[in-house]
Amino acid sequence: MSREIECTDTSHSITRRESIKKLFRLSGSFALTGAITGFARMPLPAWADSQKKAFMVEGIGQKEGYSVKELTRKVFESAGGMKRFVSRGDVVVIKPNISWARPVQLAATTNPEVLEGVVELCQEAGAKKVRIADNTIHDARRCFSLSGAQMVAENTGAELIFPRSSLMREMKIHGHRLDVWPVFVPLVEADKLINLPVAKHHSLSTLTLGMKNWIGGVGGRRSALHQDIHQSIIDLAQFFKPTVTLIDAIRVMTRNGPSGGTLSDVAEKNTLILSDDPVAADARASQLFGKNPENLGFIRLGKKWGLGTDDFLSLDRKQVSV
Repeated sequence: MSREIECTDTSHSITRRESIKKLFRLSGSFALTGAITGFARMPLPAWADSQKKAFMVEGIGQKEGYSVKELTRKVFESAGGMKRFVSRGDVVVIKPNISWARPVQLAATTNPEVLEGVVELCQEAGAKKVRIADNTIHDARRCFSLSGAQMVAENTGAELIFPRSSLMREMKIHGHRLDVWPVFVPLVEADKLINLPVAKHHSLSTLTLGMKNWIGGVGGRRSALHQDIHQSIIDLAQFFKPTVTLIDAIRVMTRNGPSGGTLSDVAEKNTLILSDDPVAADARASQLFGKNPENLGFIRLGKKWGLGTDDFLSLDRKQVSV
């Protein structure tokens, strides 16, 4: 059964998480030293190798009544399997978008079948712990219950982390707009971090896709992030650097986002997009809404600041279906 937790671990292996803790201890605080910031931006051996060509796998549900979990599994298998991303003994944190107290049918939150499929794949790959974490907008208990995240935690034994002030620490973002900001600590303590957003409309940024999902990874006065939303999105995306992004476009919200509220706002796309290039993942997902990626400010800035490419056709691409 899921429960509120503190993010501690007793493993003696030197991991990304343990290295961060050591830096925290050496600095005397979580927050404001260049050493911590430098580590947060440092390329890490267990992450995607920048020397290798980035990849993208697109999964399509074609058969009536297809299994979303089977599609999730096939997408990762086509990318080389979850063991390509998760090693035995890892603490994995999955960051879905479950900010709103909405049922899955309204496409405001990450599909729980996709979430459960990813949790199970991480466990099969040998993860020591799998955690689900998001700093919700609506009451967390209602969000976790209505979105299905609570059910996923109960079904799989994953740890559902409730956001609270004790798990927020001021950290150096070193963005082009954002400097110091409260960060949801479980996300930076993870050995591996999987970004699992739902694709939907947004009234300010046009779309909420992978990179914007990191606004749910911080605390503080998040409304201030909307004052220059495209740059804020990119500042947070360069800080968190996920191991991989899986965009849930099984159902998408086409208008009245990000919270929606009626079935008339929802379209079925039956699509998953997996990539180690966050800009490319967002660029491809934007086309599901009939958008030109070049017209979206956060995609242009992501490319400008070196987070990836909007030319997803240049990636090592595969497509699978069920």
